Parts: sequence; C-alpha cells; structure tokens
Amino acid sequence: MRALHALGHGLLVAGSMTWEILWALILGFGLAALVQSVVRRSTVERLLGGDGPRALGAAAALGAASSSCSYAAVALARALFRKGASFTAAMVFEIASTNLVVELGIILALLLGWRFTLAEFVGGPIMIVFVALWFRVFLRGRVLEAARLQAAKGVPGSMEGHAAMDMAVHGPGSVWRRLRSGQAFTAVSHVFVMEILAVLRDIVIGLLVAGALAAWVPSSFWRHFFFTGHPVLSKVWGPLIGPVVSLLSFVCSIGNVPLAAVLWNGGISFGGVTSFIFADLIILPILAIYRKYYGTRMMLVVLASFYAAMVGAGYVVELVFGGLGLIPSSHRAKVGEIALRFNYTSVLNIVFLVAAVVLVIRFLRTGGRPMLKMMGGPPAPVSNPPSPPVLSHP
Repeated sequence: MRALHALGHGLLVAGSMTWEILWALILGFGLAALVQSVVRRSTVERLLGGDGPRALGAAAALGAASSSCSYAAVALARALFRKGASFTAAMVFEIASTNLVVELGIILALLLGWRFTLAEFVGGPIMIVFVALWFRVFLRGRVLEAARLQAAKGVPGSMEGHAAMDMAVHGPGSVWRRLRSGQAFTAVSHVFVMEILAVLRDIVIGLLVAGALAAWVPSSFWRHFFFTGHPVLSKVWGPLIGPVVSLLSFVCSIGNVPLAAVLWNGGISFGGVTSFIFADLIILPILAIYRKYYGTRMMLVVLASFYAAMVGAGYVVELVFGGLGLIPSSHRAKVGEIALRFNYTSVLNIVFLVAAVVLVIRFLRTGGRPMLKMMGGPPAPVSNPPSPPVLSHP
C-alpha cells in the first residue's frame, strides 16, 4: 500500500510539472519551427567549412536555429562533417542546437527562473569557446583523419532521417513574405510536429524521473550529496558532479530541465545546474553513437573536451553571477506543487493546445504521415541526401 501511495505521489508530481510547462513547450516548439522554416540547410553547410571565429560563430547561430533533439543534433553534426564542415564547427553546431535554443530557455525560466535562462545563454558560448580551444590544442591530425574515415562509412546511429530533412521554405521574396505563405504554414506544421515527436520520449522520461526523485528521495540525501553545509565545497563540487549525474541519467534535450529543477531544490550549486544542463550531449546512449560515428578514440576526445568545457563554463557562471548578485538566495523551483487550479496557466494551456491541434491537422493534411516513417531512417549517401516527401499546400 505504501508503495502504491509513493508511486501515485510521484506521478502526481510529474503531472503537475507537465501542466505547468505545457503551454511553454508548445510556444517554444512553435517559435523554433518558425525559425527552422526560413533557415535553409544549404546555408548551414556553406558556412561551416573552417574553424576560425567566423565559422564557429556561424555554427553557433545556425545551431541555435536548428533541432533541439540531442540525437538529431548529433546525427546532423556527423552529416555536416561528412560534407566538409570542420569537426570543431560540427561540434559547436551540435552544442548550440541543444543548449542555445529558445524552447530550452522558456522551460528554464518557467521551472527555475529567468536567472537560469540567462546563465544558459551566457554559459553556452563560454562552453563553445572552451571546446574550440581544447580541440585546437589537443586534437591530433591522425585522430581527426581516423574519425573522418569512420564517419564516411555512414554507420547508423539514431534519428539520421530526421536530421537529414530540410523543411525550410524556398522561393523568391523576403523572409516575411515567405512566412505569410501557405507553404510556410505547412513547413511550420511539419517542423513543429516532427520536433515534438523527436524529443517526446526524453521529455516524458525526464518528467517521470524528476517526479520520482522529488517524491521519493529525501532532502537530507541531496543536502549531503551536494555538501550544502559547506558553501565553498558546494560551489566546487556542483559543476564537477553535474555532468556526471547527467551522463548517468539517460535523459537529454529539454527532458533534463525537470531533473535540473529537482537537483536545484536538493541543493546543487548554481554553476552545477548549468553544467548539468549542458551535459545532455554526453549521456551514455549518445557516447555510444559517437563511438559508431567517429571511433573510440574520437569518442573519448569528445567526452573529455565536452566534460572539461561544461565544468569550466559552470565555474565561470558561478563566479560571474555570484559576483553580480544574480544567484537566487533560496533553492526553490516549481517541483512538487501538485495543486491544479484554474489560473493563467490553465488559460495559456488551453490556447496553445488549440494552436497545436491546428498545426497537427495541417501536418496530417499535407503529407505528414510518410515523413514519420523517415525520422529514424538510415543515413543517406553524402551525394544524395534524403528529402521529405513533396508537400501539398491547400
């Protein structure tokens, strides 16, 4: 009986968090779909040939405008590397696509507060700089060449079909004119549905795990684990242990934000939350994909460089935000508040659910079903990348 009560409590906590962030998820994916509908894949490939500041800046900007699904981002980074992008630019694109996207910022602000959103968008570029410097100093030519040969084999990983789809609006005229067209409505609906389906598993798992941890793990455990009684040690320990917890959680993309909220309530440092969120690209399933894509040696290089950059960015965020007085004084995130009531959140959820239904209907009416079968398809030859079905625009 006690076990059933605990299970029910965990599900209630997960459900309350879902209700709290539902409208923000729909808004975030809608905005991301708008952006992706005007960013053409050919533009991405053309700008990522080098590893200088200009190319890496373009990689970061274009990554922020791409898929927030970690698996799709990893697959697309491999595709870009195979087509001539530098390895550093491909990795920067990958980092930005999962850590500098608008939907992540919205969910962070809603569950943890605007300071964490600011920390994410400040720490993300810092992590990118650290990764670029690490590769420049430590990445050896023979390791890079071996990775290029392995990448050329096109070994399947995950979500290659989704990563290869280019659903941007083509045609003459300004961006705003193209966005007002029926083709844009169709493109937005397709990107919206495909992006949600790409990360749905991680969001659900993240919410369920966060609900279980919030309901079942006593606060005394977290206080001891994060050394909350030792302020200096806690600040040192947080960025070091945050990526390790993420690595073992098997949850990536936006799904790790509810877990970050639980860790913050448990007492992890501000910088520790930041490094934890950054670490969605080194969870164990993705490390296995790196090994398939680039070989064992490059996988270890990516793991070491990403971990060092995440820890370093967490420390910088801790020091800078602490110095500016921007770190919240209390560890209080919206986790475990299971009272559901009719308020502005309910109204927003209803409005955005209606908008989501409209986009789903458009998706189904304009050839969306065949695209679903292509999402998890194998990687295409570099010379002949897969394209989505021809879309109708009634």
